[in-house]
Amino acid sequence: MESGSKTEENVGYSSITAKKAQLQSMLSALLDDPILSDVPRKPTLADVDTLINLELGSAMKISVTKMDNTSFDVAVLNSATVKDLKLAIRKKINEIEQAKMGHRHISWRHVWANFCLAHHNEKLIDDNSMLTEYGIHNNSKVHFFPDVVSRASQKHSKRKKHRFFHGLSKRS
Repeated sequence: MESGSKTEENVGYSSITAKKAQLQSMLSALLDDPILSDVPRKPTLADVDTLINLELGSAMKISVTKMDNTSFDVAVLNSATVKDLKLAIRKKINEIEQAKMGHRHISWRHVWANFCLAHHNEKLIDDNSMLTEYGIHNNSKVHFFPDVVSRASQKHSKRKKHRFFHGLSKRS
């Protein structure tokens, strides 16, 4: 009787595995469709929800230009903040890098400490500000802008040259 139940479990397991494989093949076939080209390879429910909201008009597509003048699009809700945009950019860039080079670590703390986003030369500094406050709407363009946060004021200031031995002369 035990051997019979084990074979039933194996049959159940193999049918579940077969169903998962069939679902994966159907999903990959769907994602290869040019109409669904903006859907990520491994979409989450939030990704699909944002894309549906984009089609319904309650989300916006923003084009982001990197420092090397390449660009990519991200979708965020109309009520999104600068922080939401940064998270969408982070997710998109990680997805792009993963597809190109496999696993690659990007220090986002370093990125946001040395660069900020800008829209029509206005820096998007306050993470809690709504994107609409900066005039960002569907099909707007933002770009990375070299900038450094000063530690004393925690505000962005113009980038200063790095001095490798800064502070060593004070000790001697």
